[in-house]
Amino acid sequence: MDIRIFQLTPFVMNCYVLSDDGEAIVIDPGEAHPALLEYLEPLRVKMVVNTHCHCDHCGGNDGVMKATGAPLACHEDDLFLLRTLPQQGMMFGVPFPASPDPDILLKPGDTVSFGKVNLEVRHAPGHSPGHVILCGPGAAWVGDVIFSGSIGRTDLPGGDFDQLAESIRSQVYTLPDETVLYCGHGPATTVGEERKTNPFVRG
Repeated sequence: MDIRIFQLTPFVMNCYVLSDDGEAIVIDPGEAHPALLEYLEPLRVKMVVNTHCHCDHCGGNDGVMKATGAPLACHEDDLFLLRTLPQQGMMFGVPFPASPDPDILLKPGDTVSFGKVNLEVRHAPGHSPGHVILCGPGAAWVGDVIFSGSIGRTDLPGGDFDQLAESIRSQVYTLPDETVLYCGHGPATTVGEERKTNPFVRG
């Protein structure tokens, strides 16, 4: 599996393109940046996945979907956020276009597949009500649930610190220690490192 990271939007978020055997998924297209669209041209994009529906992670939904014809997937509990992307952007003084509604509503235990790769969907609310993470052998894409030495903020609509801490313990720290965590912002880390040293949620 190939992993390509695009740092997008003024919020410097990580958009991931995962590909295998010519098929790909796009995780959290914060914007439909020309470099992202050019990279996607030779790939068969099977799905656009929003780990959660804050504007910096979804602002490129419409553009990427139009360019690739791929369906959009997110969790039902974040629909109220997905449908207010322009209003969210206004809170931060950054314009974001509206997103189409999702074609697929992800549920815990669902599988996202491309090429020979299968990723398990886990529900990890707290940063947002419908936040999901995608877990595969040796790696997980955790959006804004947890970062290297930090956690997602919980002061935005739908956020809840106690819920986020429980999600981290039950959905992230239950993965093997060597699992690489690809975060929505900042560098990658590992389950073992965060379990031992994260100052907000210890294992």
